[in-house]
Formats: sequence, C-alpha cells, structure tokens
Amino acid sequence: MTSTVQEVRYLVFDVESVADGQLIAKTRYPGRNLSADEAILRFRQELLQTSGRDFIPYTFQIPVAIVIAKLRADYSLIEIVSLDQPLHRPHVMTKHFWTGWERYEEPTWVTFNGRTFDLPLMEHAAYQYGISVPRWFNMGDKTYDQHRNRYNLHSHIDIQEILTNFGSTWFRGGLNLAAALLGKPGKMDVQGDMVYDYYRQGRIAEINEYCRCDVLDTYFVFLRTCVMTGKITLEDEKARVEEVRKLLEAQSDEHPAYAQYLSQWGEWENPWAQAELKS
Repeated sequence: MTSTVQEVRYLVFDVESVADGQLIAKTRYPGRNLSADEAILRFRQELLQTSGRDFIPYTFQIPVAIVIAKLRADYSLIEIVSLDQPLHRPHVMTKHFWTGWERYEEPTWVTFNGRTFDLPLMEHAAYQYGISVPRWFNMGDKTYDQHRNRYNLHSHIDIQEILTNFGSTWFRGGLNLAAALLGKPGKMDVQGDMVYDYYRQGRIAEINEYCRCDVLDTYFVFLRTCVMTGKITLEDEKARVEEVRKLLEAQSDEHPAYAQYLSQWGEWENPWAQAELKS
C-alpha cells in the first residue's frame, strides 16, 4: 500500500538499538585492548554498580530497526513500514527517518517514552551520520513553536508524557502494562535486553518483527489515549482496532510476528456494555 503526502498526519514509531562496543572501548577504555563485547560488559557492570540499572545510554547506541506506522488524520492506519528493509543499515535508516518526516510535511511523531530515548537517539544518529535536519531543529522559532519543545504536541506526542502529566508521576509498567489493559499482547518472546544477542547472531529480521509488535502496541495505546482526550469515541476506536486486526490476518504469512501477535490477541472488556447486558 502506498500513501500520499496529504494522507499522513501521524507517524507512530519505535526504534530498536544496540550498544556500539567499539565506540565504548575507544572512548571509555582507551589503550586496554578490550573487544567490543568486553567493553559492553564492563560498561554495563559499572552502570549497574553506580545506578542500579545496566542500560547503556543512547549516546553509545546505534539504531538497528526502525518501524513506523503511518496514520491518517482520523487515526486510521495506512501502513506499517520497516525502514531500509531487508538491509537495515543504520545510516540509511536514519536518513529515511528524517527525510520521510520532511516529505510527508512534518506529521506528528507518536511514541511511548520516545522523548527520553527514541527521538534523542535519532537526533544523535543524524549527528553521527552527518545528516542535516534543519526543519526539525527550528531553534530560531518561538519557543512554543520549536519541534523539540517538550510541550509541543503538534510535533511529538509522547503517550507516556500524557499519562504522567509530563513527568509529574511515574507510569510504572510502561507500554507493556498500557497494552495489557486493552487486552493486547504487550511484550512477547523477544525482550529489549535480548536485542543485542539477536544482533550478534545476525537475526536482524527477527528484531524488526519484534519492533513491529511494539509499534502495534503503541498504536492501540495511542487510540485509547485519543478516546480519553476526546479526539475519538469508543466506537471509533473499536472500528480502528478491527481494521488493524484484519490487516494483520492478511499479512500474517509475510510477517511471522503478526501471527504470534494475533495468537495472543485479546479484546478489551467493555464494562459499559456489560452493565447494559445486566440491566
């Protein structure tokens, strides 16, 4: 399916990335002759000791999968694409990510916790690969019109920001919980901490399939957020969800992750409908 520039109003996306072991070895452990894996292991151990978490900062990571769901203004899904498939070259994916946003006339990015990771990672990748994105870095505009302004929801809707009143609370459980509340699978076989091992084994296609599922979860959570904020009705949401279910069924032979996603698909239990049946 192809989409016209005028159709695309929102871009729901997710990025999977891996630590750049060579960069870590070069910048953090110069002269120690550490292999990439050794440098990553040491860095993770240090992070665990100092912060209690071994997640390596995005500044030491490179994207290995970028999946984007294109939406119309009525929040219906146009298509889901995996950038630079099947090669998934980091510099090419980054180029397509930013030039696509410009080509579609600056649609709204939609993420879950993307303000603190996904978008900074893609900005960092633009820096690393020498990609110019002047329309995104519109720092000469008024503060509230700048795309990178935390409260500019026309440029980026971080669903976690909406659910936490822009960081006033902590949404414990993350995307997995938000999706589970709607009956959707959430995290399945592949977890985020498994991506690096998959990457080392050359299982890039599987990483991208996993990334597609995260985008699906994000899309469904976005729809419910739109219900909550009065952008659509529950009936609208139900229709959009059913459209996507049919699309996944039609493409499940092409995308194994869709078949798995459907096998764990659940319906949201509508308490209003149940109350009407009892009355």
